[in-house]
Amino acid sequence: MQTGKPFIPETIVVHLGYPDSPSPNVTVDFPSYIKNVASSEIFPTWPENALRANIYVIVTYALNRVYTEWYRSRGYDFDITSTTQYDQMFVNGREYFENISFLVDELFNDYVIRQGRIEPLFTAFCNGTTSTCDGLSQWGTVTLANQGYTPYEILQNYYGNDIDIVKNAPVKTNYPSYPGIILKQGSASNDVKTIQTYLNRISGNYPAIPKIPVPNGIYDISTEQAVREFQSIFGLEQTGEVNASTWYRITYIYTSVKHIAELDSEGITIDEISPVYSEELKLGMQGNEVEVIQYYLAVVGAYYDAVAPVEITGVFDEETEKSVKSFQRVFGLLQTGVVERFTWIELYRAYEGIAETVKPQYTAIALYPGAVLCEGSSGESVKYIQEYLTFINRTYSNIPPVNNTGYFGPVTKQSVTAFQKQFGLNPTGIVGAVTWDKIAEIYSDLRYGEDKRPYQNPQFTIK
Repeated sequence: MQTGKPFIPETIVVHLGYPDSPSPNVTVDFPSYIKNVASSEIFPTWPENALRANIYVIVTYALNRVYTEWYRSRGYDFDITSTTQYDQMFVNGREYFENISFLVDELFNDYVIRQGRIEPLFTAFCNGTTSTCDGLSQWGTVTLANQGYTPYEILQNYYGNDIDIVKNAPVKTNYPSYPGIILKQGSASNDVKTIQTYLNRISGNYPAIPKIPVPNGIYDISTEQAVREFQSIFGLEQTGEVNASTWYRITYIYTSVKHIAELDSEGITIDEISPVYSEELKLGMQGNEVEVIQYYLAVVGAYYDAVAPVEITGVFDEETEKSVKSFQRVFGLLQTGVVERFTWIELYRAYEGIAETVKPQYTAIALYPGAVLCEGSSGESVKYIQEYLTFINRTYSNIPPVNNTGYFGPVTKQSVTAFQKQFGLNPTGIVGAVTWDKIAEIYSDLRYGEDKRPYQNPQFTIK
């Protein structure tokens, strides 16, 4: 399922036949697809209000298929089929009726929703003569239009009074919803929050899946346990991590239990898709998330010659924008200077590659592992943080020392929280990139009398 609010895809992939048929796929721009379907499904001689009501329905039906990834979540490589047995009629290569084409140009980015919901309604419809259904009757719209009904009133007649029409939805490139990186313990992103929200809803139908107490976008032990149980129930490898197959199985089951691809949809509220992290970081913004981006850029800039280095200030200034653009240029992205979802994913991938290559023995200070450390975490990175905090305790006695066991327990959390309070960070007791970098800075100053963080004096350059 798409993450965030629905949008109009630039293109849609149509399978020219039944889902499992060997027929080819065609990719067409979205308005052309709507013109084709409308010219195939309805008659240009119908009253304009009937035509408008049908176009709203055709647009919304297609968007529901795209938004829910109805076919892609089940392993198909297309968005919709060309057959009325499964979807709506599409005749590849046909000409469009002029008046229908004109109306589609006006209406292709408007769609129907239930009030208080955000997903495109599954606008079931049939012709109303040779076939009938619970949704809209195409020929019935003609009768209503001739009686003076407006397009909105026609839609209300079939779908209820609690509908709205979203106008002028943005047009965007439709990327797969799976972020392209495996989500696992320590991951922190809006994609993690999406999975947590989906799993908590699915657990209502499958109680064996434990509830995730706080869907906060941090992949903690409770999230891993819920994923592992989901994988067990649905016959997936029980890794406790979310790869592409687990992601799409979760989204498919979520769509199914909420009936999002059916007329009686439970619906999705704005709260369910509200991001926990900013969806875009750009010039003029400031705060913790900007510091995280700057940390990653600083490291990548130290090891990639063509990526401009940046200071970690927490302010998205012109220097940061320049660094982002240089990163986007090197990694083949549109050079906007804005860190949106896919720039962030590529930046994380680049950073992760460096972190895996530049082992701690090559640097005085270990790199941030790329994963949030919190109570319940374990491993070498936890050991480093425990070692650094214990050394810092020699100067700052209010920061408790910690045995470097490699397990992040209550004592480690207490020490991290005390450090954060001491140095003006949000006292969460969680070690993300910003806290890691601050601990590394203080440790480096106290131990070496100078800044020896990995992005200050890199050992080699990646060309």
